[in-house]
Amino acid sequence: MNGAADPGDDMLMLAWAGGDVASFELLYARHRGPLYRFLMRQVHDPALADELFQDIWQRVIGARADWTPEALFRTWLFRIAHNRLADHWRAARHRPPAPDDGDERAARQPDPSTPERALSEFEQRRRLQRAIEQLPDEQRTVVLLRLEQELSLDEIGAVTGAGRETVKSRLRYAMDKLRAELNP
Repeated sequence: MNGAADPGDDMLMLAWAGGDVASFELLYARHRGPLYRFLMRQVHDPALADELFQDIWQRVIGARADWTPEALFRTWLFRIAHNRLADHWRAARHRPPAPDDGDERAARQPDPSTPERALSEFEQRRRLQRAIEQLPDEQRTVVLLRLEQELSLDEIGAVTGAGRETVKSRLRYAMDKLRAELNP
């Protein structure tokens, strides 16, 4: 195929810039294999090659409106790939290498979002709520105003009608009781 039956990359790129999606699909089909092979030979890591491949095509998509056929499309595409690889290697030099036992270390780290941990946090909150409910009314009021509403001692005194020192002692007694209840 040649001529009108087989449009060149430049014509496809111009048509795509004009809104012809099928032209992009043909360009992509022509160049995806060679580009991916080039990346794999450079980085030897399928996940990284995939990431770079996607990034390069995103750059092509982003530049389509400004593209002019000053160089062959293939040359332009591989220039983008070359520059992206240079960026990658430059960043890699400034990034310390992963430790040899990095995967093992990561596996030993607790997962903060496990159902067990969520249940444990829920149980701790529930224990705190029960302990607060068991406080005498005056102490419970002071604790809730301080912890939940974040009021100052003077503000709590204004709300409850108690003096600052009375508020302070109620809060201290309440906190001591909560600590004793939660840390037997």
